[in-house]
Amino acid sequence: MQKNKRKLCYYGDYLHLDKVLSAQEPESRNYGAEAHDETLFIITHQAYELWFKQILHEVKSVIDIFSDDSVKDQHLTKVVHRLNRVTVIQNLLNQQIDVIETMTPQDFMSFRDFLVPASGFQSIQFKMMEISLGLKSEYRIDFDKESFYSRLNKPDQDFLIDLEKQSSLFELVDKWLSRMPFLEFGEFKFWELYKEATDKMSEKDIAIVKSIENITEHDKAVQLKDIEATREKYAALIDPDKYEALRSDGAFRLSRNGMLGALFINLYQHEPVFNLPFQLLRRLMDIDELLTIWRYKHSVMVQRMLGSKIGTGGSSGHDYLKRTTEKNRIFTDLFHMATFMLPPEDLPTLPADLKRVLRFCEVD
Repeated sequence: MQKNKRKLCYYGDYLHLDKVLSAQEPESRNYGAEAHDETLFIITHQAYELWFKQILHEVKSVIDIFSDDSVKDQHLTKVVHRLNRVTVIQNLLNQQIDVIETMTPQDFMSFRDFLVPASGFQSIQFKMMEISLGLKSEYRIDFDKESFYSRLNKPDQDFLIDLEKQSSLFELVDKWLSRMPFLEFGEFKFWELYKEATDKMSEKDIAIVKSIENITEHDKAVQLKDIEATREKYAALIDPDKYEALRSDGAFRLSRNGMLGALFINLYQHEPVFNLPFQLLRRLMDIDELLTIWRYKHSVMVQRMLGSKIGTGGSSGHDYLKRTTEKNRIFTDLFHMATFMLPPEDLPTLPADLKRVLRFCEVD
């Protein structure tokens, strides 16, 4: 049923194609013959910025939901759906690098020097995306800490500095996880049982390593040391002081309560009430992984185009981008969660009254 009876909608007008399709103005044209591939370069980056806008639209809506004191189950469905959309867009952005790689280094050199000092460093939307997800200045590599704002004009600097003061998705999810109500339930103390289970698992691992005959004593010692290091991390989950010490050293970003909440969700993901929370944590990992893949593909593409030349924005080009690939991560604690997992047969059994709370209907 047509609803726009006041004014008919026309395709080109609705999409403002007169503005969109006239927004490609190659800089090389101002200095003589236009470089053929500069149009491809412009369109590719404009497409990135449009998709960044959509990602920010989705992430902001999720931040708004998590800004409330409580997050309703029906809102989690919406959150998981929108974060899944973000990952689909990210996959598209990763594939888009293949398009720009159809340009050769010589093709790029035909217009590159006309772009100085413009750079991807000046993509405000990409910086907004990083900050909104949780990659704030204190967590960046040293070069980023020094240069994050230096290449921007004053209004953009002020805007991003103000954004850094607002709660990120990482911070809000941490608070949400910290509100996990089931870690203590009546006489049930989950972490006492978890400690017993991890102690048994560690002793079993130690016995297995000691029983192996076809490895050297040195290799045995290395494996036993790794088991002991993992055991220390188990102990840190139980001991707030040990956890904070590791957190201050950069081993964790999540608060201890947030980490415990995330682990409880992962351990009991099969319980119906944890299905959506588990999917949410998986989507956050997907976003972080796809962003890392994008950084890696981008660094390889820059190496392919520039070799060891510096970037137009003054960075070390490929070397800088390669370092951001692993260092500028956000949800690494969720990836490390596998360290603390238990096999299903070793999971502490939840008491019947708690299992009833975790299900949507009564069961025998």
